[in-house]
Amino acid sequence: MNAVHDPFTHPASRLALEVFRLNGALISAGDTLVAPLGLTSARWQVLGAIAEAGGALPTAGIARNMGLTRQSVQRVVDDLAARGLVCFATNPHHKRAKLVQLTAAGTQAFAAASARWAPLADLLLARIGPAAAEAAATTLHQLRTTLSEAGAGSGDPT
Repeated sequence: MNAVHDPFTHPASRLALEVFRLNGALISAGDTLVAPLGLTSARWQVLGAIAEAGGALPTAGIARNMGLTRQSVQRVVDDLAARGLVCFATNPHHKRAKLVQLTAAGTQAFAAASARWAPLADLLLARIGPAAAEAAATTLHQLRTTLSEAGAGSGDPT
């Protein structure tokens, strides 16, 4: 397809716009959900990325998994460390890139955020159904992979 497409009617563009809007809505909802815990969506996302990895990751690994820049994740990691929610460990594979780990307080904060998210997650699932949720997740994963393979979604440009 070499034709010029209307960015508001091309199906892929419409999908991208909805994803951008959904991202904004998720960040807003997340901020509201976790504010009573002293968290923001960004802090919650980083805690989640570390928890999902099952232990410890360097900041660049967290950024790569989240599709964000290392610098933006580093700011959040530093903030979480100042709050006692993460700590740093020696990385046997890289002298300068410390591993970021959840502290006990970080594990508790992530669990509390997850508990606050669960009712909203259940509401979303009730509205669209498990099959549609799985299909959407699969489609979004395929799109992210395609962007990465095309060099358009490489995450951290540094």
